[in-house]
Amino acid sequence: MPRAVTVTYHVSTTAGAVALQAAELFTRSVQAAAQARGLARVAISGGSTPRAMFQLLADPAQPFATSVPWDRLQLFWVDERCVPPTHPDSNYRMTRETLLARVPLPESQIFRMEGELEPDVAAARYESSLRNAFRLEGAETPTFDLIFLGMGDDGHTASLFPHTEGLENITDLVIANHVPQKDTWRITLTAPVLNQGREVVFLIEGAAKTEVVAQVFQGPWNPETLPSQLIRPSSGRLTLLLDAVAADKLPEPDKTTATGQLELR
Repeated sequence: MPRAVTVTYHVSTTAGAVALQAAELFTRSVQAAAQARGLARVAISGGSTPRAMFQLLADPAQPFATSVPWDRLQLFWVDERCVPPTHPDSNYRMTRETLLARVPLPESQIFRMEGELEPDVAAARYESSLRNAFRLEGAETPTFDLIFLGMGDDGHTASLFPHTEGLENITDLVIANHVPQKDTWRITLTAPVLNQGREVVFLIEGAAKTEVVAQVFQGPWNPETLPSQLIRPSSGRLTLLLDAVAADKLPEPDKTTATGQLELR
């Protein structure tokens, strides 16, 4: 049975406003984790909304670049395409160009997935990196302070695509997941790792997401077809940052705060 979770969703009028909310949340979460535990560990995704968030975080005209304690941040990835780090499709390359090349985050605190390697090798090496960084023993699962996820219009998240073998894996931390519908391999964190995050956030925008958002959060339990339904954090809390179009079929949020809640059982 799925875990009960309270979903809090914040609706912005534009995609730019979603990115601004995401940058503010990133900054608050990293500051809080660094203060509480001395180190903030964040796992990020690719896509257009993270790109806009990264640009804001690195913009010297914004307050974020000087507010984030970069020296106490470790940055990880949720998933990666099986391409070299210089490839236009690389999540790492996008992050490097929009954020990492512009902020003082030490290279030793950046943990990329090596998409240029054979998929199984890349997955095994990233799992080893996680175990070393988090000092894990045995079957322990890493606890990220903050995880940013996207959602595809097919209901996938990270690189957990509908009807793929990776949906069933609850033992490994990182896997190579074959995606037949795209005729490719992806490297991805597994659902148990994503659900262990202290704060888990979906960034969702655009008309192509309206229907799938409603299906994932208001439809019947069917994670084989809608893998985003697997995201039920052990904290019991899940946050959505959406634009108004993507949120159109969710219950209307409070008019003053533009915030709503759903209880998933």
